[in-house]
Amino acid sequence: MLDAFSRAVVTADSKTSAIGGQELANLRKFIAEGNKRLDAVNAIASNASCIVSDSVAGMICENQGLIQAGGNCYPNRRMAACLRDAEIVLRYITYALLSGDASVLDDRCLNGLKETYVALGVPLQSTARAVGIMKACAVAHINNTSERKMEMIQGDCAAITAEAASYFDRVISVLS
Repeated sequence: MLDAFSRAVVTADSKTSAIGGQELANLRKFIAEGNKRLDAVNAIASNASCIVSDSVAGMICENQGLIQAGGNCYPNRRMAACLRDAEIVLRYITYALLSGDASVLDDRCLNGLKETYVALGVPLQSTARAVGIMKACAVAHINNTSERKMEMIQGDCAAITAEAASYFDRVISVLS
């Protein structure tokens, strides 16, 4: 697992050069946006249960067969597993957002996820749809446009929102 600083060091080391130029500018930007990053992570973490339950409920509304007998969210233990998995994915996305690097998401969550879900018979299209709904909910919370408002640092959150959205897109891409 790497953070923005570790990634810069590893990159510079592989080129056998010192950190400088663009890498240093990127680290300065990372530090300058630190409070926005923390606010974004806090917005997601504070609303994680709502984000997860809304995304799974939205997925089920679009595919009622999931909760019918024989569906992948029936009986209750399968629904609980679905909610648990969605929470785990969201947690790793927040870790990636906090560190400014997707390696923790890739290494600990996405590596082998599709193969595991295929082996278990989990419908990938529905799972990807739930992640898409999670993305919309999380972005609304980061931008403070959801119904539940939070006290946040004022200013442009476009960069941090785009970064968060890219982590959700990464998960969707792996499932597709």
